Amino acid sequence: MAREDPDGLTEAFLREPRRYTSHQVADMAGVPVYRARRFWRALGFANVADDAVEFTDSDVEALRTLLGMVSDGVYDEEHVLLMARSLGRATARLAESQAELGADALDQAGVPLSERPRAWRRRADRVMPDLARLLVYAWRRQLAASAHRLAEQETSAVRLTVGFADLVGFTRLSRQITETELAGLVDRFEGRSADVVTSGGGRIVKTLGDSVLFVSGKAHEAAEIGLRLIETHAKDKGMPQLRVGLAVGPVLGRMGDVFGTPVNLASRLTALAYPDTILAGPEMAEELEGDRAFELRPVSRLSVRGLGELVPFTLSRQMDGAT
Repeated sequence: MAREDPDGLTEAFLREPRRYTSHQVADMAGVPVYRARRFWRALGFANVADDAVEFTDSDVEALRTLLGMVSDGVYDEEHVLLMARSLGRATARLAESQAELGADALDQAGVPLSERPRAWRRRADRVMPDLARLLVYAWRRQLAASAHRLAEQETSAVRLTVGFADLVGFTRLSRQITETELAGLVDRFEGRSADVVTSGGGRIVKTLGDSVLFVSGKAHEAAEIGLRLIETHAKDKGMPQLRVGLAVGPVLGRMGDVFGTPVNLASRLTALAYPDTILAGPEMAEELEGDRAFELRPVSRLSVRGLGELVPFTLSRQMDGAT
């Protein structure tokens, strides 16, 4: 039996009827159901009962596409599964954020709960075509930029500057304000941080509500981004103070995330930094030596968890280097 959908919301967004069980989809794709489920789980979809009529023609096409990439030798199966997991994580977060925006719009319009299902169906008809086009457009642009960047790398690890910015006292503040105020604060923080990082030549790796991880190929750019993050958020009186850690070194990129000692060091330095302060690792200070835009001052030797003892530097803007 198909999962209950009395309001028709599922098919309103799927844009087609559910008509197949998992075994039928697997049979049409020409694989055992256990293998089909392996791909579905990679995409972030839970297993369903054998007799559940949950799948559409698009599910059949998607499974055939994934299998075809393996059989054509484009990727081996493990790489296809890695790609599927990355796609599942990215689209799950995207879908959640879009659904929340839709719910906010219905709240602001004063739509009562009893009329929400009908309003959601109307909204699906209006926004799905545009969102689908924008999703493909943005993905193509991002893929082009990533492919261009990786095509110029000789190894999987590349020397980058890693920045980690964190709101001070966010957990305590989150208990003192309303959910609406908290959501607004997070939206402002993530939106402004993304603007500062991308306009400064960096790349956002991920945001975690009260923190942002970014990378840049140039130490000067990363230092400028760190300072601008503090300066930009300081203009918002309702925003907690920010602290930033910067480190440079070989970084491994994997499935949209970054790994390596500089990532760990940037995170640890952020936790040690005072509010509205940037702490830079020793190698970062060496990279910026002689750069007249910034002032670097060593602080007392610190014990950094997992990385031993080191002397970090506070980083600030030189008065004559202000932009």
